[in-house]
Amino acid sequence: MVPLDGVMAGPSKTTLDRLIAARLADEADREAIDDGIRKRFEETWAVAFTDLVGFSRRTTEFGIIHFLSVIYRKGLLLKPVIEAHSGLLLKEEADSWLIIFRDPIQALETMIVCQRTCEAFNQGQPEEDQVQLCVGLGYGPMLKIGDEDIWGEEVNFASKLGEDIARRGEILLTHAAAEAVAGRVDGVSLERGTDSAGSLDLEFLRARYDL
Repeated sequence: MVPLDGVMAGPSKTTLDRLIAARLADEADREAIDDGIRKRFEETWAVAFTDLVGFSRRTTEFGIIHFLSVIYRKGLLLKPVIEAHSGLLLKEEADSWLIIFRDPIQALETMIVCQRTCEAFNQGQPEEDQVQLCVGLGYGPMLKIGDEDIWGEEVNFASKLGEDIARRGEILLTHAAAEAVAGRVDGVSLERGTDSAGSLDLEFLRARYDL
């Protein structure tokens, strides 16, 4: 395996597919297979899910090509920040990014830098050109598939917070992420919040900091 930004690529999706196929076989020892999957793939990570505000509205008003340029600007602004803070940008899907960090404190600190970087750029920019970032942050054990994907409850929760609930300039944390960073990041306090995403009622913590 070849290191990527200091992170060793884990077992591949091909390996996982083989184990899942074995799990579906008649009379499979699912408990043993599940244990094998966890031993091969389970790692503890902080996961940040970032999204841009107003995708549908801005695309309708200004067209998809214009919004693609905003996505590209997001990369110019934030990819150097993520790399400088030892984050691994695992997935990019349209305006959404999935980023992982070994350290939840570093994850929160990096997302704050990202928010401040966006807001500094936005000053004096017309609204349609602004990079308006929202973030969901989770932490805990999850299944890491090489350097391609990562799956788990905290990933799902972070994506809901980042995509469906967080507003411009906000960083919303799962309870697990909040517990890992509470009182350990200077200038940051946590405030309880609740909201809904579809049929789900979600409880979370909102990071309060000087933007």
